[in-house]
Amino acid sequence: MVPLMPHKKLFHASLLAAALAAAFLAPGARCDDAPVPRSTMGGTGPIANELDEQTTKAVTRGLEFLAKNQSGDGTFNGGGENVAVTAIAGIAFLANGSTPDQGPYGTQTKKALDYILANCQESGLVATNGMGSPMYGHGFATLFLAEAYGESPKEEVKEKLQKAIKLMVQTQNKEGGWRYQPAPNDADLSVTICQIMALRAARNAGIKVPGKTIERAVDYVKKSQEPDGGFRYMLQSGGSAYPRSAAGVCCLQYMGIYEGTEIKKGLEYLMKALPGKSNLAMAEGHYFYANYYATQACFMAGGDSWNQYWPAIKKELLGKQVADGSWQGEAGVPYATAMACIMLQVPNRLLPVLQR
Repeated sequence: MVPLMPHKKLFHASLLAAALAAAFLAPGARCDDAPVPRSTMGGTGPIANELDEQTTKAVTRGLEFLAKNQSGDGTFNGGGENVAVTAIAGIAFLANGSTPDQGPYGTQTKKALDYILANCQESGLVATNGMGSPMYGHGFATLFLAEAYGESPKEEVKEKLQKAIKLMVQTQNKEGGWRYQPAPNDADLSVTICQIMALRAARNAGIKVPGKTIERAVDYVKKSQEPDGGFRYMLQSGGSAYPRSAAGVCCLQYMGIYEGTEIKKGLEYLMKALPGKSNLAMAEGHYFYANYYATQACFMAGGDSWNQYWPAIKKELLGKQVADGSWQGEAGVPYATAMACIMLQVPNRLLPVLQR
């Protein structure tokens, strides 16, 4: 018999899963007269003042908050025993240049990694016992495993990463997507994006991912796009929403599609809701989730999308940080803080998943 998760732990896990699901349901010197350099993914053209001192200090305060609030087992106070929150915080440390046991947050990164490894099941599923919608956490945890392995190859990490990817391949449904449970039944875009991010990161790290799995995932995401450029929740449902639309554009980019009609229409949809000019992400109740994907989508697109979006989200995030260095939002303080730190560190260009 599988042991049930204590009520408090289950609450935190359910809160994050609900937040994720609801998000889809609902630099050198230059002449003054020279043109502002265009942004391109990977670092060949950062825009002016992309990472200023204020932003760097805000990130440091956020990471320090996470470090001070990490428990001995690697989880984070206020985040519960949750592989997704732990993985997202671990990715925030990786984005700062730390790796397990190396860098200013090497100890914290290693503790987070150890927690994820301890929750890798023999089946390949990465989840705590009793987690109601395990494929959400599995996607984020596998992404963290892949990024950590890519930065610091260890055989134990590779073995469990391969099993986690194998489970994804086996549980992809006939439409090309994934849903809450590790079974190839139905699919929705929210769970699918979590798996696609991990597949991309694993492939970057040298883990074999079947081409057929990629092709079917791309087909699923393309079929999910609405005429207005946004994305629907399931193929059988309709209607666009900002969080899943940002994720939809990311899906395609993670799978190697950086140009074309789908990307153009998707980016145009996102540009209608620029931070500071629209409260769409906030109104839909999933500010950090939505902008986590929008930041990556606009960064990978580069050009006008990044030039417009980055100054706007940077200003807004800096204004939302509270005195103790954290951010507050859906699914708890550790989640919101880690998401904000990841967004503000995208211009570091250190995470392999953001490289073509």
